[in-house]
Parts: sequence; structure tokens; C-alpha cells
Amino acid sequence: MVVLRSAMKTLHLMRYSRWHPMSRHEDPHAASAASLSTGLLGFLAFLAGATVANLYYSQPLLTQIAKSFHIAPGRASLVTVATQIGYAAGLMLIVPLGDGQERKRLIVMTTALIAGALALVALSPTLPILLAACLFMGLVTTVPQLLVPYTANLAEPARRGRAVGLVMSGLLVGIIVSRALSGFGAFLGWRRIYAIAAGVMALCAVAAGRLLPRQPPTEPATHRTLLRSLITLWRQEPVLRLHAFLGAMGFAAFNSFWTPLVFHYARLFPGDASRMVGITGFIGVAGALAAPLSGRLSERIGARAINGAFLGLVVVAFLVLWAAGDSLAGVAVGAALLDAGVQGSHVSNQTRIYALGAAVRNRLTALYMTAYFTGGALGSFVGTLAWQEARWPAVCASGAAFALAAQARLFAARRQ
Repeated sequence: MVVLRSAMKTLHLMRYSRWHPMSRHEDPHAASAASLSTGLLGFLAFLAGATVANLYYSQPLLTQIAKSFHIAPGRASLVTVATQIGYAAGLMLIVPLGDGQERKRLIVMTTALIAGALALVALSPTLPILLAACLFMGLVTTVPQLLVPYTANLAEPARRGRAVGLVMSGLLVGIIVSRALSGFGAFLGWRRIYAIAAGVMALCAVAAGRLLPRQPPTEPATHRTLLRSLITLWRQEPVLRLHAFLGAMGFAAFNSFWTPLVFHYARLFPGDASRMVGITGFIGVAGALAAPLSGRLSERIGARAINGAFLGLVVVAFLVLWAAGDSLAGVAVGAALLDAGVQGSHVSNQTRIYALGAAVRNRLTALYMTAYFTGGALGSFVGTLAWQEARWPAVCASGAAFALAAQARLFAARRQ
């Protein structure tokens, strides 16, 4: 842990803060950091996508995992749930460290830990060990959410929405392409896919160590101090609570579709479900274009109006998915609309919360993304349950219900 560098510096910072150790002033280190070049921004987007992909390789492989351990497909979905629960815990425990430690070192170390965790997943001999390994892998896969505030601090205020949007595009492409790659690569076997991913993460850790500029924290602080401040931040920021709920419902809708999709395709295309998920994933990449668009529109029009529009697109997406039924083309179109709606809302949420202050961006990210992935875990569970009980119509109804809950909350906030 990092101790306070100077008592005088801390007292100076506290004068401008509503809570210790937080500050609403811009990060003084951001201006002196290396400029956010196009090449560096591209690498940050790639790294966000490459690391977040590890959370989603399992979804097209659930039928393979079920056969490997001789379990029902519903039990195999626990792999996805365990990964997301671990990720939510990592967001709360690891991401806040970015406000109190040198951020480049934290990014490099966690990327290296991801490589080790993926190796553990690939070598898991039993389902309980696999679930524990996935929980640990989710715990350390916090790099994407360290990169977003890292990018926001490097970017000029006028370009911040677009820069964050581009990194979020990389993140969404990673989520979608991961399903496509594991779907098309299913012939290799799920263990080899995770072993390859471990090697990729090791290379990414080396590249990040060479390419990323150092970014010292605004207010060096202990881990305990940072974690305590999360409670105060959550209580005192209604904007954060609102957008955390919107993000959670949006990602719940997203996962309520993607998690049971492989079971839907297993019925339609026996023996070829993983590849079909891969095809749908590649088509869904088009939805990633919504991220920079949402960032620009949020800066020009306003984040709340844009958020409502994208949440409406999610509802439309589930109507398309319901109407498509057994049509691969129709499901692919619905998936692209869903990805665009969820990602557009997500970037709009982050644009709003990052305006609360540079010195607390990692903690804002931790709280927001913990809610976000808790919603994702809920969506995976509800989507799988809906599939088991009433198949595809129930899956579409559950996803639309999550999006409508978010719209209702946003509408209520506008009237307050």
C-alpha cells in the first residue's frame, strides 16, 4: 500500500474536498502526463478489449464445458456467473487502488495476474476447481476499468467523452469478438482456448510495461482509506446511484440474451451452436460504433437524453429478437441493436459520473462497475432460468423488462 507523501499536501487537498481523500478538482498530474496520441489511444482500446474478452470466452463453450464435466447445461452456466461475481468483487477491491497508487504499475501487474488466472482455468480438473479459478480470473480482470479512468485523466476535457468512447468501443469489440473467437475456435477445445488467452495476456503485460506512460495518483492513500471513502461517495452522489442502476439494468438485459443464446442455438443447430454464436458475435460488432457516437452526442446534447434513447433501442432490440425467433439473420440484427443500445447507454452513464471529479475516477468506476456487473450476473441467471422455463419468448421478455425498468427510473429522475 501507498502512504501519504506529505501531511501538508494532504491538508492542502482536503480544503477543496467534501470528503477525504476526494477532490472535485482536475488531476494536476493529468496535464503533465504524456499526451494522449492516436497510437496510445489505439493501444488502450486494444488492451481494454483483449483483457475484457477473457470474461466471455466461456459463453459459446458452455455446452462443451457441460459435456467435459458431465453436467447439465444449466449448471455449466455457473461458470459465467462465477466469473462475473469475481469481476464485481475485483471492481470493488482492486479498482479503487488507482486513486491511491501509480496507475501504470497497477495495470501491468493485474494484466500479468490475468495470465496466471487463465492458466489455472485451462488446467482445472473438476467443476468446483474450475468455478474457483473463474472466480479468481474475474477478480483480477479489472484492467478494462483501470484503463477507462486512466484514459480520462490523459485526455483533454474537450476530448474526454470521445476518448472514453473509443476505449469503450475497444471493450465492447472485445466482449463480442471473444464470443466469436471462442465459438469458431471451439474445435480446439475449451482448455486450449483458455491456454492461448493466457499467452496473449502475458504478451499484453509486457507491451503495457513498455508503452504506457506513468500516471501518479492525485492523492496517495492507503487501501483502507480508499475503501472507506467508497461508502461516503455512494451516499453523497445521487448522480452516481442513478447511473449505477441504469448501467446494472442495461447489462442485465445484455447478459439475459447472450448467456442463454448458445442453448437456443443448440436446439436450432445441433452440434454447431458454438459456431453460430461466433457468427452472431461478429455481426454484433457493428454495435460497438455506438460508443464513440454516444460520447460525442452526450457532450453536445446531454447524457440523460441520449441515455433514454439508447435504452429505448434495447427494448426495440428485444422486440426484434422475439419476432426473429428461429431466424439466424433476425437474431443477428437484434443482437447488433442490443449491443448498440447497451453500449451507448453505458458510455453515457460514464460521461455523467466522470464529470464528478478526476481525483475520484477510479472509485467512481469501482462503484459504478460493481453495480454494472452485479446486474450482469443477475441477467445471466434470469436469462438462463427464463430459457429453462419458457424458452426464447421468456428470454426476450426478461431482457426487455430490465431495459424498461431502467427507462422508468430515468423518467422518475427527470421529474424530480
